[in-house]
Amino acid sequence: MIATIRTTTGRENVVMDSLVVRINSQKIPIKSLFHPEDLRGYIFIEGESEDIETAIKSIPHIRGFINKNAEMGQIERFLVPEKSEVKLEIGDVVEIVGSPFKGEMAKISRIDEQKNELTVEFIEAAIPIPVTISMNSVRLHQKHNT
Repeated sequence: MIATIRTTTGRENVVMDSLVVRINSQKIPIKSLFHPEDLRGYIFIEGESEDIETAIKSIPHIRGFINKNAEMGQIERFLVPEKSEVKLEIGDVVEIVGSPFKGEMAKISRIDEQKNELTVEFIEAAIPIPVTISMNSVRLHQKHNT
């Protein structure tokens, strides 16, 4: 059974963390739980009804338990397959797909993985000016030949 837990909006991750700690410490046979980013205030939990009730009992920020099986067809759209990440390296040529520089080609000069940012220099610029942009705003065009 996949049931739905209503939570305080914005506290979904806190509730998830509390549930994981309780499920692991008490060895409650819960199969899975997830919170879709698009659906605020709700967490889906998979397991037997009694086990779910044991897991959620007196957890802060839980506002309700919908003891009805959520059909897979209803929640399928929230389950997005994870993208395989392409490892970017200094010297790679990327196409900018977001930001004001959309459509420009640039060469990576520095990578800051903690901030998820790249410093790039535009290929067609007369003077190479380093610009810092998000890694999510680029698409790999050509790997640097090592």
